[in-house]
Amino acid sequence: MLFRSHLRTGRSIIGLARSHNGFDFTADPAPFLTPAAEGPFAAYEEFGVEDPRVTLLDDEYLITYSAYSRNGVRIALAKTTDFCKSEKVSLITEADYRNVVIFPEKFNGRYARLDRPHSEIAPWSIWISYSPDLIYWGDAELVMRPVPYHWDEMKIGPGAPPIRTPQGWLSIYHGVFKTMDGSVYRLGVALHDLADPAKIIGVGDSWILQPTDPWEISGYVHNVVFTCGAVAEPDGTVKIYWGGADTVMCVGEAAVADLVALCLDHGRPAL
Repeated sequence: MLFRSHLRTGRSIIGLARSHNGFDFTADPAPFLTPAAEGPFAAYEEFGVEDPRVTLLDDEYLITYSAYSRNGVRIALAKTTDFCKSEKVSLITEADYRNVVIFPEKFNGRYARLDRPHSEIAPWSIWISYSPDLIYWGDAELVMRPVPYHWDEMKIGPGAPPIRTPQGWLSIYHGVFKTMDGSVYRLGVALHDLADPAKIIGVGDSWILQPTDPWEISGYVHNVVFTCGAVAEPDGTVKIYWGGADTVMCVGEAAVADLVALCLDHGRPAL
């Protein structure tokens, strides 16, 4: 597990924890990724690195993460084969972007990713784009919008990297609803076409998880469940990992078939 933590200066770093069963984790004593002190990454990571997403593709683990600086938020890409050492590859967006997840397969020889530009001109929405080399990305297309006065009406963003199912790519995303007491972050699901991930078959109309437990309601940022990773198991279940109130890491299990059915049988259009 890669997780965000903070130094006592307030700057964020990314730690590494290990588990044999997916439930009981022990954190390594040293950080896994820290802001660069020199080189091309330094100017864009000076305030911290956060929200890592991990995709296994071609025998490498691709790690996207948010790089914070006085220049805004950009997404950086690192890779590793063993989680003992890593290599920072490139800054793959301009500012201001969040929530980049890479699909674990290529499409017509190209990598594909979902992301969320940070914009107040239009609702914060999910886009897809493609790359021949993981560095240069293009053919961007808007694929999913929030829905007015739904649980995700304020903004949405990709969560865990998509999971292949027989019916399509299952994407677990976060949605935000603005209240008089601030924003509430919940989790939902969408289903993308297997051959053309820009086509969304259906979006679950209701959330699958909301802040309920005390450690999700109260903490560093209250009323938040926020996922960056999920692990599909051979028995048809999926372990979903989420941050509770930006303070603790949590895990829960769901049946993949139930999440797919929510998109197909109780879904809504993506746009």
